[in-house]
Formats: sequence, structure tokens, C-alpha cells
Amino acid sequence: MKTRALRIYGKHDLRLEQFELPELGEDEILAEIISNSVCMSSHKAAELGAEHKRVPDDVAVNPTIIGHEFAGYIRQVGARWKDAFEPGMKFAIQPALGYKGSLDAPGYSFRYLGGMASFVLLPSCVMEVNCLLRYDGEGFFKASLSEPMSCIIGAAHAQYHMAYGSYDHIMGIVPGGRCAALAAAGPMGLGFVDYLIHGPLKPGLLVVTDIDDARLTRAAAIFPPAEAKRHGVELTYVNAARHADIIGFLRGFANDAGFDDVFVFAPVTPVVEQGDAILGRNGCLNFFAGPTRKEFFARLNFYNVHYGETHIVGTSGGNADDMREALQLMAAGSVNPAVMITHIGGITAAADTILRLPQIPGGKKLIYTQRDLPLTAIEDFEKAGKSDPFFARLGEICRAHNGLWNIEAEQYLLEHAPRLA
Repeated sequence: MKTRALRIYGKHDLRLEQFELPELGEDEILAEIISNSVCMSSHKAAELGAEHKRVPDDVAVNPTIIGHEFAGYIRQVGARWKDAFEPGMKFAIQPALGYKGSLDAPGYSFRYLGGMASFVLLPSCVMEVNCLLRYDGEGFFKASLSEPMSCIIGAAHAQYHMAYGSYDHIMGIVPGGRCAALAAAGPMGLGFVDYLIHGPLKPGLLVVTDIDDARLTRAAAIFPPAEAKRHGVELTYVNAARHADIIGFLRGFANDAGFDDVFVFAPVTPVVEQGDAILGRNGCLNFFAGPTRKEFFARLNFYNVHYGETHIVGTSGGNADDMREALQLMAAGSVNPAVMITHIGGITAAADTILRLPQIPGGKKLIYTQRDLPLTAIEDFEKAGKSDPFFARLGEICRAHNGLWNIEAEQYLLEHAPRLA
């Protein structure tokens, strides 16, 4: 079977090509990809090429398929897996396989498996480590975003606290406790707010900071404090740039006792130090944002570490259980990762999107891998619709869904967007 895929050959060298997949083996699965959301990690892989720790050294002669946040249908199942999977099943994949200690992962390391493709072959290692996951919800974009949602869920689970006099770690955020999310009005921060309001781990107080009024306004429109209160969460948005003493202001929300859980969503030294300064006794700081510089430092108050028993953790990605939780919550309609998505495109726009990702504003870029579409911001649909009825209709649909991408819009796109020639 022929597939069309975006393959990486080296630094800044991504090529959209058509080629033949090998015949299905008895321990393999053939899948059709529908959507793939673009991750900054794919940009890093394109920047580094073979120097990336997950990209093979011989990628120049044996290119791999890029993209690891994908969803689609299973089409054929090899004999070994017929009792576990069936054709027509919708799926997502946890790319952090950890197979026999290897760093190999879909979207970086495999010649025939990656998200930016029409059809792929899943090798047995994916199924052996239980990283091929069923999705029973509507549509595909939510399943594509289950990987970034799993990162959020993993961060909430990775928090730990200790009862006084005990060395046993109590995992997860403090139920009904005080939680702060700093620099968190971006796409991942919004997903985090969604999870803490509508998921199983709820704080009593959630303070979200940013320095951009537009982003904070959008966040408050999507997740109003009144909506959070209905779910038992006191939610407040704060523009940190408007307060000369932001540390004192934030501690005021906790009656100067500090926060139980603090999450830092930007790799910015002052923000990390703010997070440390607002921790309460036995509080846990999660450095969620991944820095690009290996020499990234911030001051930590070791007086509080010693006498206040504060903790620090860092999470980079979730595991398969986190991703299963994400898929279950999305299938049930409890959380909606559409809050992360700001741009839609086809696979013809994927290479440019990945290579220029840091320069493209907004949140997640969602690619439909069998369609020929320019990358277009959802807020620009109506503008594009002045000359293209397709985008005009997409704009109408999204406007009816609070400006968010949605199942109706996805269905319309899959029915009307031009396919690759």
C-alpha cells in the first residue's frame, strides 16, 4: 500500500513524499492517520536532525516519519494481535514507548510510523508495551491532543506531599488545597485549568497568572470563574505585570500561608522564583515548562526547603496511564482540549509549520494529514471566508462554539476540504 508522509532527512530537511509501505507482518498493524497536532518537540527534531537523541544516525539515507500526536483508524491487524484489536477501531498512541530502555519513539525513530502520514505500520513494540490506546469518543482531534493532555495529567499526578512526621509521599495535588498556575493562559495552561476544574483532581483555590491581557481575557471567556465555582473551584485570573509586588499579592490569596501546589508554565527565571516564593509549608513546585537552554538556573530558597519542607518536581510528558485517563475524560465530554488549538491546516502545510513553529503565534496547530489546506488561524476563518466559502462555513461553525475548534467543524472539514491529489 502507498502512503504519503512527511519525512525527516536531516537538519531543516523535511520532505512530503509518496512511497510504498512494506507488506503487513503477522505482528504488525496497519493504521490510517486522520489528524496530528504539531508539538514543539517536532520542531526541535527538525532543528537537530540526526543530533536529536531520538532521531537515528542514518536518517539521511533511511528517513523517518515526523509527528507523534496523532489519531486515526486501525485498518488491518496482523495475526498476533487479532484478539486485542480490530479494524475500524479509533486509536491514539503514547509515543514514549520506553521499549527495553530505548529512546525510540513514533514521530522520530521509525521509518513507517509517525503522525504526519496517511497510512502507517505499527511495529510489535508499540503493542507489546500497551501504547496503542483505544479511543471511544467522537472525532479525532481530541485523541490527537490526548498526548499533550497526558502531560498535564502527569504533572498533576507527579505532585507530592508528606504528612507531618511521615516519609510516605502522598501523590497528586492537595484535594481542596491552594493551587497556582503561573504564566498559564497559553494553550497548555488552558488545558491544565480545564483538567483541574472538570477532572478528578480539584483544588479549592486556583489562581492563574499571565502578563497578557488578551490571553487572560480569552481564558476567562472559556473558563469563567462562575463555571469553576459550580465545580467547587474558586478560580481567579491575575495579570502579574500589573502588580509591583506580585509575590505579596499572590500570597494574599492564601492568607500569606502560601500555596500547596504551584505549576510554572514558562521557562523564565523570575517566574520560577515567584513560584518558589509563594510555596506554603510542605508545598510542591512543578517546573512544567521545558527550557531550550541547558544552562537554565533560578534561585531556590533552601531555608524553606529545610524548615518548610517544600519540594520541587519536573515532569516532561505523561505515561500511558495518563493518556488513558485523558482519552476517557475526553470521550466522556468532561474535558475539551479544543482550548489548546488555534490553527488548522493540511499536510501540505506541515513542513513549513514545523520549521517555523516558534515564529507562528497562538497555541496548537492541528494538521489533517490527508487534506490540502494552508495553515489558517481559527480567528482568521471569516477573513479567509470572504474569498473561500469553505472557510466561511468553518468560521460560522466555530463562532457557534465560542470560537473553538469542535466536532462539527472537523466533520465539515473531512467532508469538504480538498484531498491530496
